[in-house]
Amino acid sequence: MSPRSRSVNEELRRRSREKLLQAALELVSAHGYEATTLGDIADRAGSARGLVSYYFPGKRQLVQSAVHRLMACTLQEALEREPRTEDGRERMARAIDAILGLARDHPVLMRQHMAGILQAEGFVQCPEQQRLAELLRDTVSRYGSPDPATDYPMLRALLMGSVYAALVPGVPMPPATLRAELFKRYRLDWELGFPPGAEAPGGTSGEEDLSRFFSPQGREADAAGRAGQAGQPRQSK
Repeated sequence: MSPRSRSVNEELRRRSREKLLQAALELVSAHGYEATTLGDIADRAGSARGLVSYYFPGKRQLVQSAVHRLMACTLQEALEREPRTEDGRERMARAIDAILGLARDHPVLMRQHMAGILQAEGFVQCPEQQRLAELLRDTVSRYGSPDPATDYPMLRALLMGSVYAALVPGVPMPPATLRAELFKRYRLDWELGFPPGAEAPGGTSGEEDLSRFFSPQGREADAAGRAGQAGQPRQSK
């Protein structure tokens, strides 16, 4: 038998990594962070337990990368949802609603994500986090920011602060209140995006199949989104 080509080996490694990310999302969402072990994740992914450390330094980094993948895919779905639009204000509204929706639909995952970021090591610089940053930076640019390099970190901080406020045990702020404040800051009309009471992008936590973010179709959509962004003009607000 001839040895596998480099491209085949790279594809196998990519698939193994994605299986681990998917397994981490599913298990932490169902059982919580502390109750989920790296062994559980490896078993769920059908991988050797030693393979986990090949891709990730530890459980916290693996789970952060998995949640970043969820955030990036959810955001991209919201931005590309029909009817497709290039209007910068509508895309900003969709981005806000997509991230706030994660706190509503995936509270266990998002609480753990925030807790992990607040640890001394901070957030993980991984391909998934970089993809999320690209989408948010592009949203700021299309909204019409004259200085995306400055305005993107502010948008990121406002969104993460809102997620945190929505998930504080005992004193959570209503998502509609947080949405109203963000929409006021960015001068967005309430009916833009996905207003409360409308169908949520991606469905609810009880119905959502996370595997779609890791399927061949999902990866093709992600690649198409990157290509589309590269060729699309910026639009001012």
